[in-house]
Amino acid sequence: MAATAGGPGSWSENILQYFLRNNQITTEDGAQITWYHAANHKAQVKEALRSTAHMIEADVLLSSERPDPAQPVMAHPPETSSDNTLQEWLTEVVKSSKGIKLDFKSLAAVEPSMLLLENVKRHLQQPVWINADILPGPNGDSTVVDAKPFIDTVTSFFPDVTFSLGWTTGWHPEKVNEGYSWTMVKEMEYVCNELSQPVTFPVRAALVRQSCSQLLWLLKKSNRYSLTIWTGKNDNYSIEDLLCIRDHFDKKQVFYDILEPQNHEFKKAIGIKVNV
Repeated sequence: MAATAGGPGSWSENILQYFLRNNQITTEDGAQITWYHAANHKAQVKEALRSTAHMIEADVLLSSERPDPAQPVMAHPPETSSDNTLQEWLTEVVKSSKGIKLDFKSLAAVEPSMLLLENVKRHLQQPVWINADILPGPNGDSTVVDAKPFIDTVTSFFPDVTFSLGWTTGWHPEKVNEGYSWTMVKEMEYVCNELSQPVTFPVRAALVRQSCSQLLWLLKKSNRYSLTIWTGKNDNYSIEDLLCIRDHFDKKQVFYDILEPQNHEFKKAIGIKVNV
């Protein structure tokens, strides 16, 4: 049976409750959580650990240079090699109180990575999120990670870990970008309604405003669900788009992993102090 959500040190503990308990935020508001994105190389991990970020996000894939046995390393495609293995990454991050989000681009890396996580589980008191894009989404052309084996592999090791399950997406400056359709959100709900652990849905900021009805419908399906708003480097979206999300959704159910300078402007607009 899956562990119940919310106990101290439990991987399914809501990150708002965790950081509130540790006096790192002042209220249950997802916009208070700060992120360090793509902490893959050793220098980035050092910087992330020194930073004020609450959550450290990193990408895991199987090394092209260490094929026998294939070793999980920290890199984001098109990179396929790294100066940092997952094992080394975990050794550093485990010493901190920062939350962990591991992003998988391929199914092959999942099981060897779960074995490494299992080795450090007794030292990990912080929340852990496991992320993959499991369904095709708006303008998405990258390959999805096969949902069932991904979920089954992760839950066979950690039945109460928080899932971050997304859609592949694209964004094109020169054309009208469709949002998340009813078919897409219903397909996601079909995958997730059988799960017992928390699920956050990473959604692209530039595609959210035109998908408000669909995403509100999805979040109403379970109190285990949340959104994590993220941004592509060259995406064109406005602070008004973010404020629109802020106005329509429950503050406890939306996290914002967004790039500068918009992050700073958004926090200022909603009255949250930004550590520089």
